[in-house]
Amino acid sequence: MTNIRAERDGAIGTITIDRVNRFNSLDVTTARDLRKAALQFARDDGIAVVVLTGAGHVFCSGADLKYIAAGGLDEDLSYLSPSTREIPSGFGEVFKQILEYLHSTISEIRRAPKPFIAAVDGIAAAGGFGLAMSCDLVLASDHASFEWAYSKTGLTGAESSTFLLPRLIGLRRALELMLLNPRLTADRALELGLVTSVTPAVGFAAEVSAVARKLANGPTQAFGVAKSLLNQAAGVDRLDFHLDQEIQNLARSADSPEFQEGIRAFFEKRSPVFTAAPPAHGPTPQADGPKP
Repeated sequence: MTNIRAERDGAIGTITIDRVNRFNSLDVTTARDLRKAALQFARDDGIAVVVLTGAGHVFCSGADLKYIAAGGLDEDLSYLSPSTREIPSGFGEVFKQILEYLHSTISEIRRAPKPFIAAVDGIAAAGGFGLAMSCDLVLASDHASFEWAYSKTGLTGAESSTFLLPRLIGLRRALELMLLNPRLTADRALELGLVTSVTPAVGFAAEVSAVARKLANGPTQAFGVAKSLLNQAAGVDRLDFHLDQEIQNLARSADSPEFQEGIRAFFEKRSPVFTAAPPAHGPTPQADGPKP
């Protein structure tokens, strides 16, 4: 049984994250199936536009922390390890398995020669926030909200958020979202430039359909080339390298005492108490990566 629904209506493809009982969060299987659906639609010449949304008035709340805390499932994680090796342990390793699939999805969205629309009707937090920001258009209902959220559990950020946020809203605003972690209303997200438009919830589905239909009837090849040129202008050719940096650094932060306190606080429904301490290490060195 999959938690991802992929449906097509003529030249419009719709991908729905349908795991409402877990706030549309992602375990390894859900992240894998999301990648499969995004890849298929991105590379299908019969699909001119893709809508990414969530079921039950939730967009996506990122990685499933309950799944992470339980250490994942052996059948989800063993594919990366030869039979002679033990499955890697630790929160960071479980995060990696989810992020490998999710980052591949985001890379495909940015490289796809067609528009991707995020239709956000509810909360988009952490990885869900990054997933929405990676789309070409972000249509929000007035019930939508957006939150960085990583710092609540002592994580460093991933799912393209540390790459795209400075490009979308500037460094100062990106630092504000990271350090202060406000929960943004749809209208505030529109003011900041994070979303394309805000529509009353009662007419939201019709608005998403109208925008998707307009794009599907447009010049798909020209859209694809223009998107590629804009990606080049914004330095999106560095995205894959940066996504790898995000995985490495988030996995390390997930193995830290800060995350252990953060995830305990999350499940105990209290504010975390982080103890100030010198960092054990900085970001992953980038000396061998591409230069700006």
